[in-house]
Amino acid sequence: MDALLMEYLPLVVFMGVALVIGLALMVAPFLVAVRNPDPEKVSAYECGFNAFDDARMKFDVRFYLVSILFIIFDLEVAFLFPWAVAFKEVGAFGFWSMMVFLGVLTVGFVYEWRKGALEWD
Repeated sequence: MDALLMEYLPLVVFMGVALVIGLALMVAPFLVAVRNPDPEKVSAYECGFNAFDDARMKFDVRFYLVSILFIIFDLEVAFLFPWAVAFKEVGAFGFWSMMVFLGVLTVGFVYEWRKGALEWD
């Protein structure tokens, strides 16, 4: 019975750490929240747009292009690591499938580059 419980010890430790982190993240806003708001503290700081403006405001197309670029690289990383771990088992079909996938991602990257999404003036 002790050997069975020792096999579940990493799971219990993981759940304990997750619980501590979750509780810390739930308590942190109460400790660091804005207590005395003034215009400087509640001003727009992340994207540069006012928080209470027209919802139908037009954004620059570069925001969309950067988001597409992020998705391209996010997908690449999400699929490359499992593929690299199982590289011996996937064989030639898996190799060429990944090459086609990387080719499609390269086409997306070239599109972003040509549209000027990587150039911020």
